Amino acid sequence: MRPHAASRRELLLASGTLFAWAHLPKIASAEGRDPRFLAIILRGALDGLATVAPIGDPDWLALRSDNALTLDGKTPALKLDEFFALNPAMPNLHRMFESKEAIIVHASATPYRERSHFDGQDLLESGLPRPGASETGWLNRALAGLASAGRVDPRGSKLFAVGPVTPLVVRGPASVLSRSPQRVLPASEDTVQRLLALYRDCDAKLAGVIEDNSKFAAAVEQRRSGQKPNAPGRGQVRTYFSEAAGTAAKFLSRPDGPRVGALALDGWDTHFNEGIAQVRLSQLLGALDEALGAIKTNMGAAWRETVVALATEFGRTARINGTEGTDHGTATVALLVGGALKGGRVIADWPGLKLADLYQDRDLKPTTDLRAVLKGVLRDHLRADEKALAQTVFPGSEAVKPIAGLVA
Repeated sequence: MRPHAASRRELLLASGTLFAWAHLPKIASAEGRDPRFLAIILRGALDGLATVAPIGDPDWLALRSDNALTLDGKTPALKLDEFFALNPAMPNLHRMFESKEAIIVHASATPYRERSHFDGQDLLESGLPRPGASETGWLNRALAGLASAGRVDPRGSKLFAVGPVTPLVVRGPASVLSRSPQRVLPASEDTVQRLLALYRDCDAKLAGVIEDNSKFAAAVEQRRSGQKPNAPGRGQVRTYFSEAAGTAAKFLSRPDGPRVGALALDGWDTHFNEGIAQVRLSQLLGALDEALGAIKTNMGAAWRETVVALATEFGRTARINGTEGTDHGTATVALLVGGALKGGRVIADWPGLKLADLYQDRDLKPTTDLRAVLKGVLRDHLRADEKALAQTVFPGSEAVKPIAGLVA
């Protein structure tokens, strides 16, 4: 059994909680900089091909047919360059990309090659090379190794409330503040059905409570928004994502506020009815896009010294399944936004989409290690030591070199 492993219920409750390091990085401060960094974990496995489509790949249309984003589709994708285009639900990210405030890393992945959400999330947040027992996360270990130029003092520490559970990425020796949003996002229909399947055999009473609460919450949302039965709560998701991310940015932007933060946003498990420019994934990407816009707005002048890194535990299958969704896959996209970036680029060692090029004949093949992306940001933005990054922050990753030139 893994020590201090979070339960499924705890992982659901942790979504949106901000955890922040209340210190100034000493080396960056000595350079006259005041960098901010926010890590956002997208739990559930984001479909990278539906987020950033390889429109220049000759096998793209054959692979996804009517579900393939194109520049001349019913809802045209947003052109990034001659090879890649962005999901039309993300105009804020597109504007950041055009302003050189965003970088997209495609065909990226952690070292994890299986398809368990919980093992994948553990590996993403622990920074270890393989699943296993860990009580600390890569971000906390990175912060513990940074010399501090002094603790900041968020006025009225009442702004920070203890969250329901500390995610693995920020557990460890460096002390962190935490704040939970007032609004709690209901679990997705897919998550509810999986919980019901899990508990019906072992705890029928709890399964009944989950089912009753789910039906009640759905009825309330449908009456409030006038949606059809079983429609997702689009307004709820947008409000929740924007509130969680926007509030994080407000704290990070303050002169007396924290400089490094982390939060998680759930809901990216799209096994059915995923959609491309409409329906579920489009709504989630739209909510995330509004959250990115809220971060930029709320960071104010501090935006120019900010990097936000968004990562997910793994991607999804290259092909659409029989229920118009995608199953657990391997490679996906990592997103970087912020005024401190040398942006306006898609970084990709593109593996191709022919059957022979797919990983295990089903997934986008990983060609960029996510740890190289995170190492590059931590080294060049927060001035983390490269040796510590290879041995302590991401143990056993000496062969994974940090990507240089991400930060302006």
